[in-house]
Amino acid sequence: MTLTASYEQCRRLNARYGRSYYLATRLLPAWKRPHVHALYGFARYADEIVDSFSMTGDREAALHGLTTRMTAALAGEPVDDPVLPAFTHTVRSFGVDHADIHAFLRAMGADLTVTRYATYEDLLSYMEGSAAVIGTMMLPVLEAMPGAAERAREPARQLGLAFQLTNFLRDVAEDLERGRVYLPLEDLEKFGVDVADLRRPRATPAVRELLAFEADRARDHYRQALAGIDLLVPSSRPCIRAAYELYGGILGEIEATRHDVLVARARVPRRRRLSIFARHLLAASAADRAERRVHVKVP
Repeated sequence: MTLTASYEQCRRLNARYGRSYYLATRLLPAWKRPHVHALYGFARYADEIVDSFSMTGDREAALHGLTTRMTAALAGEPVDDPVLPAFTHTVRSFGVDHADIHAFLRAMGADLTVTRYATYEDLLSYMEGSAAVIGTMMLPVLEAMPGAAERAREPARQLGLAFQLTNFLRDVAEDLERGRVYLPLEDLEKFGVDVADLRRPRATPAVRELLAFEADRARDHYRQALAGIDLLVPSSRPCIRAAYELYGGILGEIEATRHDVLVARARVPRRRRLSIFARHLLAASAADRAERRVHVKVP
């Protein structure tokens, strides 16, 4: 697997499995996109090991094998893997924190054994590895403004948590097919919801109230993330603003159905997705041109 082919594989993974985020990445300067795809591709590759319905082999062994290959690749050893050449090239190029990578892989490992979370604090502990660190891994590629790198970390974490919790609310039925419940058990008890209620074809009033409560939590994460967008360099802001609106739009679609996520999977209509993209395209193009003028020496 050549480096170029590995980057292309990561791009395809992003395009196939992360349509909203992939659309947003089109607003980045061309040179940044492959690196964002590499980080997404690695995360999706690992996620497919633990989540894919088509995976029939030993998931624990497969995840261990990926971790072993990744450790070798980060040490500079050649590995036979479709995404690791691009991933490790990006990690080395931007100084991505190895601790974040290992935290993510630990969270993927938890998905093999943990199917319930007693409290929201327990769920947040899992989401720290599955989502928050994705935000901080992306940060060096997206680039914070000079002197703002430390201040940008917490909003980046919060955006990862917001996206993850949005996905959990959208995918309640799908996750239950995998035997997992990503809604805190103490919240189910608080609203009088049994896991069996999540298997119904339509959400009961109690389930709707539960999901409205969790949606408010997601909105709080979005609020805490918002200020971080202006801490990024201008050429990265349109991408993250679009992603913010696209994932927030999924939450809006859930709310529009009065939180009945069991009847159908919430999706942002294609026309609205394209409208969000178009609205940020002019700003992205202007920021990209300005960035290139600064970095190109005029003789």
